[in-house]
Amino acid sequence: MALPRRRLIASALAAAMTVLPSLSPADESRVLVELYTSQGCASCPPADELLHRLAGQEDVLALSLHVDYWDYIGWKDSFASPAFTARQKDYARAASSRSIYTPQMIVDGAEHIVGSRPMEVAGAIERRRAAQDLDIGATRSGSDLRIAAPVPESGVVPGPYDIHLVTWTPQETVDIARGENSGMSITYTNIVTSWTTLEQWQGDAPLSLDVAAPEGAHAAVIVQVAGHGAVVGIAELD
Repeated sequence: MALPRRRLIASALAAAMTVLPSLSPADESRVLVELYTSQGCASCPPADELLHRLAGQEDVLALSLHVDYWDYIGWKDSFASPAFTARQKDYARAASSRSIYTPQMIVDGAEHIVGSRPMEVAGAIERRRAAQDLDIGATRSGSDLRIAAPVPESGVVPGPYDIHLVTWTPQETVDIARGENSGMSITYTNIVTSWTTLEQWQGDAPLSLDVAAPEGAHAAVIVQVAGHGAVVGIAELD
């Protein structure tokens, strides 16, 4: 069973190398890619590899959100959180979908794609890179974080907007002993550790928000149309 899966992973990665978009000019938008995945899902490793490739693109913020609904089949995902399962369910409700699945990639909150289909993912990234976004400022000073944004211009999707603060671990390898991926050692990239909605912003006045900063953590501020709509701004913290 392990050999065919490894061949599938290699095939997906090879395809991704040829179809993923090159780095965009500085004046184009950065794109958020959320991968909903699980250590216990046999079809997820190709998508995990694809996300690793995406994480190397400077114009993409690629994040892995591990869900917990595969835990019952013999392997408990060490990164899974019910909160990430709930976020995926909220996306499904917003899209009038009755089901959720892994691997799923959601591109900029706007396009839902099977996460192991690199050509479809590449197309969605290309489309979203052309979207007009907000210029988000996020400055960390010790334990303080200041977030700022101007009133959205006419080309930006109107609000209200949810202001999110996300943290992640860059990489970790897991030896999976049971379940559908038993015997595999899989390296995961940009593993989300927390996703917090700070407040809702109407967008009718400039945004100025001071919050506690996640000291030492890899983190980003994400501005998204309320109700799990399109992402309109990203600021990664230094």
